[in-house]
Amino acid sequence: MNNFQYYNPVRIVFGEGQIEQLSDLVPTDARVLITYGGGSAQRTGTLDEVKTALSASGNRTVFEFGGIEANPEFTTLLKAADMVNEHNIDFLLAVGGGSVIDGSKFVALVSSLTEEDGTVSRDQAWDALTGYCKNIDSAVDLGAVLTIPATGSEMNSGGVINYSERQAKLPFGNPLAFPKFSILDPIKTLTLPERQVMNGVADAFVHVMEQYLTYPVNAKVQDAFAESLLKILIDEGLVVKQDPENLETRKNIMWTATMALNGLIGTGVPQDWTTHMVGHELTSLHAIDHARTLTIVLPSVMRELKESKKRKTASICA
Repeated sequence: MNNFQYYNPVRIVFGEGQIEQLSDLVPTDARVLITYGGGSAQRTGTLDEVKTALSASGNRTVFEFGGIEANPEFTTLLKAADMVNEHNIDFLLAVGGGSVIDGSKFVALVSSLTEEDGTVSRDQAWDALTGYCKNIDSAVDLGAVLTIPATGSEMNSGGVINYSERQAKLPFGNPLAFPKFSILDPIKTLTLPERQVMNGVADAFVHVMEQYLTYPVNAKVQDAFAESLLKILIDEGLVVKQDPENLETRKNIMWTATMALNGLIGTGVPQDWTTHMVGHELTSLHAIDHARTLTIVLPSVMRELKESKKRKTASICA
């Protein structure tokens, strides 16, 4: 096993009806910007539930920014960052899936990169993104209400941003982007279309594979965790397709997707993110669902790298 440091400060609030905990989790005097995506948070009532919880106590001022894309766009996020500065926002609350949370992390990190007129500098924000946002040393506090289990963004400090004008989709990471908390209510996943549910299972599966199927370093704990997560995703992925109203299955999928990319199984082991890097290009160029690009690319990557991964597969079968 390789040397490692592991740090994860995210408070997870898991279970049915836990959105009401926002009244305790968000500072009582915060100026809050709720960020969300294409409208499902409104249609399903989740947004109203969030606003009710925020108004239950304290003296918070709440603003909204909707329209964050399924592949969050650089230009859209700069508009949100401008809103942060315009309204002196000191807390971001992302309500949605990984794209909304990724985008909100980026907003939190780049809001301070302003021009003289107070708007966020596009050039500085682009330079930050191409540098993986590693050199940013301040950020707006962030919390999350997860509605789509898939990316694990609710419990890590990274994200991926699309910039269509440059035909680029780039990852970033900064410890300041860890959410202060994430609320995981599996009931929220019952409203998702099957396509999104299965995309989430596939995305989480490939997350595990790219941290697991590399070469052996005798990391027995990480390997055992990874193998368990893969098995759960296979088993529960079949169940959720056949019985979509099964809440226990939804719970297991939601927590597994979070565990797949919260850093735990990747500590002390080599990682191979080839499938994701190729997949990001396909998403950016052809607007294919992120998870679907992964299922397209992974088999070919496995065939191409069969020799280099042979020792790991041999150790699995030993």
